Amino acid sequence: MLRSLVSCVLFLASLVAASAAYAQGGADPTGTWLTQAGDAKVKVTKCGGGICGAIVWLRQPIDPTTAKPAIDDKNPNPTLAKRPMMGLPLFSGMQPSGPNKWSGQIYNADDGNSYASNISVAGPDALKVEGCVGALCGGETWTRSAR
Repeated sequence: MLRSLVSCVLFLASLVAASAAYAQGGADPTGTWLTQAGDAKVKVTKCGGGICGAIVWLRQPIDPTTAKPAIDDKNPNPTLAKRPMMGLPLFSGMQPSGPNKWSGQIYNADDGNSYASNISVAGPDALKVEGCVGALCGGETWTRSAR
């Protein structure tokens, strides 16, 4: 009886250790993420002690009005407004700010502006992305993509 109790305790301890290891591994923000709207995929990589993110896929890679590859035409800087959307960097200065959390700036290609941002791992397949203007904040959840 004592032997089976010890075996049961050891088994439960190994499950707890395995789930803790999974939780730490699941906290990795690197990989490819599909935006909440499903219109873009962003590849998140480690860089400079923090994380970087760039567009690697678009639902509509060709601008229907020009029949050419989509460009960053909402950017107020005329030089930057000509850069392609594919490969466009979205994060800047994104550094660790807590457990499973990074803070910095995020670029919104929909309006051409950058915003204070927090990114956190909300699960092994969920990335919470928030942007703030002053005290007003909004966010969405991106889902992990196989590619």
